[in-house]
Amino acid sequence: MSMNQTPMSERVHIGFFGKRNAGKSSVMNAVTGQDLAVVSEVKGTTTDPVYKSMELLPLGPVVMMDTPGIDDEGELGSLRVKKSYQVLNKTDAAVLVIDGTAGVSEEDRALLERIRKKNIPFVVVINKKELADKAVEKNVKEELALEDGQAAFVSAATGEGIYELKEQIAAIAGTEEPEKYLVRDLLDPSDIAVLVVPIDSAAPKGRLILPQQQTIRDVLEADAVSVVVKETELKETLGQFRKKPKMVITDSQAFEQVSADTPEDILLTSFSILMARYKGNLEQAVRGVTALDSLENGDTVLISEGCTHHRQCDDIGTIKIPRWIREYTGKEIHIETTSGTEFPDDLTKYKLIIHCGGCMLNEREMKYRLSCAADQGLPMTNYGIMIAYVKGILKRSVEVFPEIYRML
Repeated sequence: MSMNQTPMSERVHIGFFGKRNAGKSSVMNAVTGQDLAVVSEVKGTTTDPVYKSMELLPLGPVVMMDTPGIDDEGELGSLRVKKSYQVLNKTDAAVLVIDGTAGVSEEDRALLERIRKKNIPFVVVINKKELADKAVEKNVKEELALEDGQAAFVSAATGEGIYELKEQIAAIAGTEEPEKYLVRDLLDPSDIAVLVVPIDSAAPKGRLILPQQQTIRDVLEADAVSVVVKETELKETLGQFRKKPKMVITDSQAFEQVSADTPEDILLTSFSILMARYKGNLEQAVRGVTALDSLENGDTVLISEGCTHHRQCDDIGTIKIPRWIREYTGKEIHIETTSGTEFPDDLTKYKLIIHCGGCMLNEREMKYRLSCAADQGLPMTNYGIMIAYVKGILKRSVEVFPEIYRML
C-alpha cells in the first residue's frame, strides 16, 4: 500500500493548537511547505478542524490537523473551542503554538494541562520570532516547565527554525510500536482463508470496505490464499476445495447464515472481531457483551460508529442492531446513536455501548473511547461480537484466539 493509499486511521495524527492569530495555520503551512490552511489576520479564520492527509518526511503518512482558536468567544465560539479539545482525542503528537509577542495565556496553560493529562507527546512553538524579544523563549520554558526538546522558537513568516521544528515533531511522533496484524499471524503459507462479503444495498458500489481490503492484504502478506465470495455462494464454494480452508472470515451481518454453512472443523470469525483485536479491545468487548443479559425495560444503550455514511433502509447501526437487542432481551430498550467524531464525555445514562469496529478511527481515539467507558464502569462491546452473542455463536467465532476462547 503506497503512502497516498494509507488509510487515515493508520496515519500519525499531528494536531496544531493555540489561540486565535497565534499562527497555528501559518506554522502548519510552513512545516508542510504547502498552503493547507487559510491564513488571515482576522481572528477566528479557522472555524472548524481542518484535516489533510499527506506524506511528511521523515515521518511518512500523516494527518495534519488545524484547529479553531482555544480563546474563541461567544456561544458559537465556545462550540469551536469544544471541537478543538475533541481533536485531542485523536492526536498522536500535539503542537501548541504561542504568539511570541503576547506570551503565555491562561488558555495555553489549560490546554497544555489537558495534553499532559492525556499523555500526548507535544512541542510548544513560540511563533513570530522575528518580532518577539529574545528572552521570550526562556520565559515560556520556565512558565510552562518545559523540558529539553519540548519547545521551539520559530518564525512562520521567515521560515527560521521550521526545519528544526519538523525534526522535533518527527522525534515525538515517530515512536515505533510493536507490529500488529489483522490475520497474518493466524495463517501459515498456502493456507486458504475464505472471506464472505455480502453485496447488498449498503455495500459501496465498485469497492470493498476498509476492513475487507486490509484483511485481503494481510492474507497475502502471510503468503496464504484469499478467496472472496458472497454469503449465498459460500456453501457451494466450500464443497469445491480439495484442501480444507483454514478459516472463514465473514461480514458480521451474515454471521448466522455463514455459521450454518461452515463445517465445525473450519475456524470462523468476522472482520469486526479481527478489527477489535487489532485495535486492542477484543477482551474488553467480549466481557462487555454479557451486559445484554442484565438490561431492563427503560434502559438506554448507545450505538456508536466511527464514520459517517448515508443511512440505508435496513441500516445496521440504527435498524438491525436495535431490533436484535430487543428480540434477544425481550425488553423495551431505548437506543441512542452517534457517528463520526461525536462521542459523549458523560456516559452515566447508558447501560451498554455497542461500537462499530472502529476501522476509520486511529488507535488513540479508539483507546480514548474505551478508556472513557472503563473509567465510568460502563461495559462496551462491538458490532461483530454483539451479533455473534445474540446468535449463539460467539464462542465459535473467537476459537481462533485461545486466550479469549478460554474466557467463555
